[in-house]
Amino acid sequence: MVANASIEACDGHLFKRLTEAGLAWLANNQEKVNQLNVFPVPDGDTGTNMYLTMRKAYEEIAHMDDAHVGNVSGALARGALMGARGNSGVILSQWWRGFAQVLERQAVFDSELFAQACRSAVEMAYKGVVKPVEGTILTVTRQAMEAVNERARSENNLQSLFETQVEAAYESLRRTPDLLPVLKDAGVVDSGGQGWTFMMEGMLRLLRGEDIHIRSVKAVTVQRPGWQEALQPEDAEGYGYDVQFLMKRLDRPFDVEAVRAAISEIGWSTLVVGDENLIKVHVHVHDPGAPISYAIGTGAMLDDVVVENMQLQYQHYIEERRAREHTPVEGVAVVTVASGDGLRRLFAEELRAAFVIAGGQTMNPSTEDFLAAIESLPNDEIILLPNNANVIMAARQAAALAQDKHVRVVPSRTIPQGISAMLTYVNEREMLSHEALAQAMNGAMPGVISCEVTTATRAASLNGVTVRAGQLIGLINDVLAVAGDEMVAVVRELLRKAGADKRELITLYYGRDVAQADAESLVETLRQEYSDQEFELVDGGQPLYPYIFGVE
Repeated sequence: MVANASIEACDGHLFKRLTEAGLAWLANNQEKVNQLNVFPVPDGDTGTNMYLTMRKAYEEIAHMDDAHVGNVSGALARGALMGARGNSGVILSQWWRGFAQVLERQAVFDSELFAQACRSAVEMAYKGVVKPVEGTILTVTRQAMEAVNERARSENNLQSLFETQVEAAYESLRRTPDLLPVLKDAGVVDSGGQGWTFMMEGMLRLLRGEDIHIRSVKAVTVQRPGWQEALQPEDAEGYGYDVQFLMKRLDRPFDVEAVRAAISEIGWSTLVVGDENLIKVHVHVHDPGAPISYAIGTGAMLDDVVVENMQLQYQHYIEERRAREHTPVEGVAVVTVASGDGLRRLFAEELRAAFVIAGGQTMNPSTEDFLAAIESLPNDEIILLPNNANVIMAARQAAALAQDKHVRVVPSRTIPQGISAMLTYVNEREMLSHEALAQAMNGAMPGVISCEVTTATRAASLNGVTVRAGQLIGLINDVLAVAGDEMVAVVRELLRKAGADKRELITLYYGRDVAQADAESLVETLRQEYSDQEFELVDGGQPLYPYIFGVE
């Protein structure tokens, strides 16, 4: 441990320990960061994205025993670049990229070089964002850097500079709601800035000799695996089971936090929302009986129990993927993102996408995921279609890193936008050049209004809509628009606000937890109100979002 000492230089060994400590403290506080997400939707959470980005970054240096800080920081930056997930992860990767540039030829860094590296890191992070917004992680890192640079003029103790950095970061965090109204409306500080601050705080805690329970990270080979190897479950027991159910109160109120803690101990990918009367549980486990037995043991009555074998789903996907690879797309190829068997089949089989990356709302693909897809294709001209606002930056970063291929990004923010773009691709791919085709696909997206229905992960008040945890919510083009307790009422209000009565076609993509008969019944109910509109019903199979609508 390093504590109560004047640290005037940091070599590669200490830098590796600092990074490990930052990763550990970020991991320990990952859920706190997730809870700061402005929108209460089950999306790729900021804390999770930043943790996965940093875990990949650390894996690049976990095997290193190098005293040269330039070598270690360079490897860390490369790992972060490849592992970047979500907007926060991409910005974080750019921060490390700028930090490492200053140290490239340096064996150690002192306070002056540390200040320079922080300045370069912030500059690179700002350059990585097309339209930088203040009140975000960018502001927090910049104001922390400014404090470090001021202190470095008179201070050569690195521990003191880290203390200055963390203190300034927390001060900046407290001011983020004053810079970004959506944060003030939600009553939170910026999640990306908080994640970065936790990471730096972990480093400071190591320097102070404080215990942070550093978890060892297994070193991995830097050789990129094939897609089949990449998709293999990390756990020897396989992907396990997806278990979902409702817990209803019988004789006493629920303690939601106690249930959440217990379910989290049983499995992973946990989502527990609700109130003292009704709780919705979602968890991944190897023994599906464990969470069900626990819930029954609390005295709850269970309803709407769903158990799905994710290992079988994985195996089916592998078989489908192998079959698709025997029919390559000629000319311009599209790499897209979708979550749900039905949506993946739609993009691959009907809309001719050359590669469909599994992910989206619940797991944002990394830069490396896009690069692996790009490199797996024989095509020289490729279009990336992210279908999620939180995936666009990773797609753009991958396009910039792709070598020997011409890659363009069509920045689709939703599944309906992506489908609209792909319809243009199918109709015009043989007539247009790579650039013209990308422009045409981009031009097709504003013609569709995207509506999504999901369950609120926490209470919130945004855009004049007040939401309770566990309530149904509706989004229009990624903006919270409706909240309610009854599905048909929420859908009706959502379509009303979307102006569906002035449109011609309403396409409904129903999720994996919705029975086809229920989806058909909903369409028949809606036809009574929208008799002039045409309806299409598609089995999307998407998780956590019962219904997605494309209105055009």
